[in-house]
Amino acid sequence: MADLAELLRTLLAVTARQKTRVRLGGNLFDVVVTSSGFQARAAAAVMDEVQGEGGCGPVVEDTRDHLFYWLVPPGTTRRWKPHTHAVCLGEPFRIMLPSLDTTVSPVEPGPYWFRPSASDRLVPAGPLWRTLAEFRPEPTPHAAFAARLGITP
Repeated sequence: MADLAELLRTLLAVTARQKTRVRLGGNLFDVVVTSSGFQARAAAAVMDEVQGEGGCGPVVEDTRDHLFYWLVPPGTTRRWKPHTHAVCLGEPFRIMLPSLDTTVSPVEPGPYWFRPSASDRLVPAGPLWRTLAEFRPEPTPHAAFAARLGITP
């Protein structure tokens, strides 16, 4: 029951156009993290074609950390093969999503919807993996995540 209550609070915050912290995994989505440079933007253009009408999405860009957060189907972390240019995260991690009306790069560095969220659409993980392998967005997020998680080589 607590999980259901948390999910309802999250959905209400998002529909009320507030930024909100969302738990990854479960029935919502996992996240693939890449840099947000030129190669990642080219990959987004290819994914627009893959997903067809309405383009790819949803994708959040964080202009502070120069990262893309590609929202992919829940459970992707269990199937995601190691990737040299992307990290896939699910439970127990959380992500801060921007307000649904934040669809242009903010004046102050921070997150916005690079590709807006649509209730019926997530980025397909298989085509995304292959596209990222082709475009190889740099710098890779692995070292930054290792440092944040306290993992040393």
